[in-house]
Amino acid sequence: MESTTAAFRENAAKALGDSKLRDALSKLTDGFPARRREAIARLPEFDALRDAARDIKDHVLANLDFYLEAFEARVIEAGGTVHWCRTAAEARTAILRICKTAGAKTVTKGKSMIGEEIAINEHLEEHGIEPVETDLGEYIIQLRNEPPSHIIAPAIHLSKEQVADTFREKHRHLSPGRSLDEPRALLDEARGELRRKFIGADVGLTGANMLIAETGSIVLVTNEGNADLTYALPRVHIVIASLEKIVPTLEDATTILRVLARSATGQEMSVYTTFCTGPKRQDDLDGPDEFHVVLLDNGRTKMLGGEFHEMLRCIRCGACLNHCPVYKAIGGHAYGWVYSGPMGAVLIPNLIGLEETGDLPNASTLCGKCEAVCPVRIPLPRMLRTWRQRQFEQKMNSPAARAGIRAWAFLARRWWLYRMLTGPVIAVLGRLGRARGRFRYLPLAGGWTKLRDFPAPEGGTFVAQWHKARRREGRT
Repeated sequence: MESTTAAFRENAAKALGDSKLRDALSKLTDGFPARRREAIARLPEFDALRDAARDIKDHVLANLDFYLEAFEARVIEAGGTVHWCRTAAEARTAILRICKTAGAKTVTKGKSMIGEEIAINEHLEEHGIEPVETDLGEYIIQLRNEPPSHIIAPAIHLSKEQVADTFREKHRHLSPGRSLDEPRALLDEARGELRRKFIGADVGLTGANMLIAETGSIVLVTNEGNADLTYALPRVHIVIASLEKIVPTLEDATTILRVLARSATGQEMSVYTTFCTGPKRQDDLDGPDEFHVVLLDNGRTKMLGGEFHEMLRCIRCGACLNHCPVYKAIGGHAYGWVYSGPMGAVLIPNLIGLEETGDLPNASTLCGKCEAVCPVRIPLPRMLRTWRQRQFEQKMNSPAARAGIRAWAFLARRWWLYRMLTGPVIAVLGRLGRARGRFRYLPLAGGWTKLRDFPAPEGGTFVAQWHKARRREGRT
């Protein structure tokens, strides 16, 4: 996938002006976040599980070499092969070599962000091999020639009507008069198209939610079962995963599974959770004849022990995207590469450089909600501030932005001056906005009021109201 992160400002402006995108994203607030709250309310030990999941990942990262070597040994014992790849180019070469050796003409694919990261679809197509996305959301965006907009819901930016239009355009061999008004009809049509692809595929390519050092197994978590058909039906199964996906034991994997689905989609457990270990054995009725694991570094080891070390704990649940006010305003495509939301704003500069992604760390209100909902407690706001600091130190901001930061720093260090200036401004805005309760336009706030009203202040500054409350409590 070609990066457009350097054009983030332009991407975001375009997204904010897209009314269909706004309508699609407006449903996000009442979807995954609401179901997450309900799911964790039913599990009193959820926060303790988050601590346990964090500790498992920290332990793995501190002993990554040991667990990766143990994983490789178990895979080999089970009859599989491990391919170590430092870069995306090496991973593409390894996968293509396996496919050519197998004589593959088609490759069915389970949803994999690592596959997107290394642009494997484009590479296979360039060499005459057809990749077929089998996750419903990925299948839709493949037909539309679009990248995923969300790491667990790739087509969340689309409406039902847009999907129906895409199916009519691409499935021209079907009756033009068919009804596609209901989601079930769309699902059935996609299922019919994909069924023959599953059966005819030469190679199946999946990602992995986890790699288990104890057994050499991989874990696949889906809600559609497409990954099971992708790994079980073709003669060759290829797994592409980044190094930090490793966990020590089966028990550790189950701990992480208990926070993964609840954080991602608000489910106690995803519909399909599959453990795959090696190729088909002599008495097995199904499964691949060959089992390959492609382990990708692509910049991860450079993050170990540094300021972004904790980002490697990420289990790709998407909770930070689901709760981020910036993501919910602009969607995933505006971020310009594979990953989006707060986790993308931290991870992408590590993988492709701050020079190309300098605006991403500023795509956050630093409200802290992303850290509050993260199942492995990644301090995303702190790391976003670290990127902003580096950006400032390397003079990568615009002159206007640097001047604004200096002005803010000057005020922030002088609380008395800050209060002296903000108090009257808040009071005046409160009086002017009292009738309507909001402003359609404000000087210096055009970026806000262009698409939404600015709420009028209802009282004094936060500090003034806090002191007032303290005085009231003292009297009572």
